[in-house]
Amino acid sequence: MFGLTILDIVVILVYFLVTIGIGVWSMRRIQSKEDYLLGGRRFGKLIQTFASFGQATSTTEPVGVVTTTFKNGAAGIWSSLLMLFSTPIYWITSPWQRRLRVLTMADFYEERFGSRTMASVYALVGTVGMMAVLSVGFSAMTKTIVAMTPKVVEDFTPQEMAEYELANELSALEGRDFALLSESEKGRLAELRQMRPRALFSYINENMLIWMVCFIVLIYAIAGGLEAAFYTDMLQGNFIIILSVLVLPFAWIKIAAEYGGDGMFSAFSILHERLPQAFFEVFGSPTLIDFTWYYILAISAVAGITVVTQPNQLVTNGAAKDEYSARFGFVTGTFTKRVLTLLWGMLGLASILLYGSTIQNSDLVWGHATRDLLGELNMGLVGLIIACMMAALMSTADCLMLTCSGLLMNNFYRPFVPDKSENHYVNAGRVSGAIFLIGAVIITTQFDDILQILKLIWEFFVIFAAAFWLGLKWRRANRVGAWASILSTLAIFYLLPLVLPVIFSGLYSAPSLLKETEPAPLVREYVAHEMDVRARDEEIARWDKMAESGANVTPRPEALAVGATFEKTFVLPSKSIFWSKGVKKENDQVVGSGYLYLEMILLDKLGMNLAQNPYALNETIRILIRLIFPFLVLIFVSLLTRPDEIEGLERFWVKMRTRTLGDREADDAQLEKAYANPESTREMLLFPDSNLEIYRWNKVDFYGFALSVGVMLVILGMFFGIVKLGG
Repeated sequence: MFGLTILDIVVILVYFLVTIGIGVWSMRRIQSKEDYLLGGRRFGKLIQTFASFGQATSTTEPVGVVTTTFKNGAAGIWSSLLMLFSTPIYWITSPWQRRLRVLTMADFYEERFGSRTMASVYALVGTVGMMAVLSVGFSAMTKTIVAMTPKVVEDFTPQEMAEYELANELSALEGRDFALLSESEKGRLAELRQMRPRALFSYINENMLIWMVCFIVLIYAIAGGLEAAFYTDMLQGNFIIILSVLVLPFAWIKIAAEYGGDGMFSAFSILHERLPQAFFEVFGSPTLIDFTWYYILAISAVAGITVVTQPNQLVTNGAAKDEYSARFGFVTGTFTKRVLTLLWGMLGLASILLYGSTIQNSDLVWGHATRDLLGELNMGLVGLIIACMMAALMSTADCLMLTCSGLLMNNFYRPFVPDKSENHYVNAGRVSGAIFLIGAVIITTQFDDILQILKLIWEFFVIFAAAFWLGLKWRRANRVGAWASILSTLAIFYLLPLVLPVIFSGLYSAPSLLKETEPAPLVREYVAHEMDVRARDEEIARWDKMAESGANVTPRPEALAVGATFEKTFVLPSKSIFWSKGVKKENDQVVGSGYLYLEMILLDKLGMNLAQNPYALNETIRILIRLIFPFLVLIFVSLLTRPDEIEGLERFWVKMRTRTLGDREADDAQLEKAYANPESTREMLLFPDSNLEIYRWNKVDFYGFALSVGVMLVILGMFFGIVKLGG
C-alpha cells in the first residue's frame, strides 16, 4: 500500500495510538488556563530539555540540512548550525522569560507598555509568524515522505513525463563545467533554472498527508494541553534522535561496499577521495550562494536578538518550575539539536556520492536515501522513519499550536469576552489552536523552497525585537516609541511589500524590478578526485560526439588524472534583488514572485549597484537594515516624547529583579516582600543610578554562560573535524 509494507504501516499506526493516548490521559489534569497553556509550571530539567529540543526541531531542520549539504557540500550545514553562535545567549535570556511570570509573550507587551491593543497586535502577528514556521515543517515532511513512495516512470502521465525529462536536462547541464558549455547550452541552463521542473512524482496525495497529521495533532494537543505536548515531546525527541542516526550507518556501509572500503568508517576517506574538493570547503564554496562568513555572522546576530521574542520561547521557558530548570533545559535541548545537525550534514555528504547522479531535487534526498537503504530490509524501518518524521513535525506543531492558542484566547478573545469561567477559556483556547493548525496547513502550499521560508522565519520577529529588548533593558522606552517601532517595521517590511503589488499589478513585470545579480564566472583550482575525472571523461565523450556533427565551437577538454591539478569554472544562478521568491516565467513573460524588498529598491534608487554584489552580500545588507531600523525608531521616538506614566510599571521592574523559586507559595511570598520594599531589589542592578536595567551576574550566570561558550566551541571543532576527517 502506497509503496509501504504491512509492517511499516503497523509501526506508524502504533505511534499514532500512543500519542493520542497521552493526550487523553493528560486531559484529566486540566483545571485552569495555566494548566492547559503552561502545564501548571511544574516541569523540571529533563522534561524541559526534551521540550526545548522538540519544539525547536521539526522536519524542517533534518531535511533542510541534508538538502543544503547535498546541493552545496559541507558548507550547507550552516543552514542550521549558524544558530550555534546565539545558543549561549539563551543561558541569560531564558530566566528573564520565566521571571516574567505571565501566560503569553503578549502579556509582556501589555504589562510593560500598558497597552492591551499592543498585546492583541502581537497575538495576531505572532500567530501568523508561527503559522509560517509550522508550514515549512509540513512542507519538509511531505517532500520526504513523497520521496519514499515514488511513482515508477511507467506510471507517469504525459505531463509528468515531459516535466521529468526537463528536470533531467537541467541536472545534466548543472553538473557540467560552465566553461565547457556552448552558448546555446548556457542559455538553455538559464531558461530551465527559471522553469524549475520536477523529477519525482508520488502515489501519495500530499494534501491528504498534511491533513492527516494535522488531525492527529488536533486530537492529542487540544485534549491534553501543554502537559500532553511536553510528554509526547519526550517520546518524539527520542524518535528524532533515532531519525538522525538510523540512516547514516547504512549509507556508510553502502559506500564501503560499493567502493571497496575496509569497514563502515572507511566511508570518510572514500568521500574525500571521490568527491570534489569543493564539497569540503566550509567557507567560500563556489557552489554556495547563501552562506558566506559575513552572512553567517549577520544572521546569527539576527537570530540571537529575535528568537527570544518568539511566542513559543516564552511558553517553553515559562512552563519550567523555576528559572534554573528553564535555562538548563532550553540550552541543553538546543545544543542537542546542534550536535544532531552534524549528523544530518554527514548524511548529506554521503548522499552526494550515492545519489548525486540520480536525484535532481535536493529536497527529496532524505526520503530517497531511506527507501534505498532501509526498504529492502523489510523490518518496518521505513515505517519507523516515517513515524520519526511525523514525530519531528508533531513535536513542533503541538507546542506552536498551544502557544498560539494562548495568544489568541488570552490576548485577543478574552478582552472582547471577559468574565467567563476557566473552563470556557480553556475551550476557547482549544478552538483557537484548531484555527492555528488549519491556517498553517492552508499556507503550506504557498512555499516551494525550504531555505526560502527559513530565511523569512529568521527575520520575521524583528517587528517586535526592539520593543522587547529595550522594553526590558531601558526604562526610558515608552509606549509611543514601541508603537512607532512595531507599526513602521510591520508596514515597511511586510504589509506594504505584500499589498503594493496586488494594488499595482504592473509591479510584477516592471523591468526595473526584475533586476538580478550578475555573478561573474568563478575560476577555482583543485586537485582532481575520482568524481572530477569521471565528470571530465563525460565532457570529452560529449565533445567528441558533437564534433562528429560539426557543432563544437569550444576547445576539446583535456583529460584528467587523479591527483592532477586543474581549473574549474563555476557560475552561480542569478538571483532576484527585489523579490522574495525570485523571478519566473509565466505565459512566456518574466515576472516577479513573492513580496517586494522595499529597502533594496531604496538602495537601488540611491545609486547602489546591487546587481554587481554577490547575492549573499545583498542578503546581509537587507537583514541588517531590518534589524537596526526598529531599534533606531524606538530610541528616536522615545527620546522625543514624554516618559510613560503607567500604573504598576514599578512593580514590573521589581518583579524582573526577583529570581523565581520552584515552590509557588514561596515565590509569591518573596515577590510580595520585594513589592513592599522596591529599593531592596536595586542591588541587583549593575548601573542603579541610570535608566538601564542591566542585572549583575551571579556565579550560576557566569559559569553557565562560560560553559555554554565552551560547548559551542567544541561543537564548532567537531564540525571542522568531521569535514576534514579522512581528507
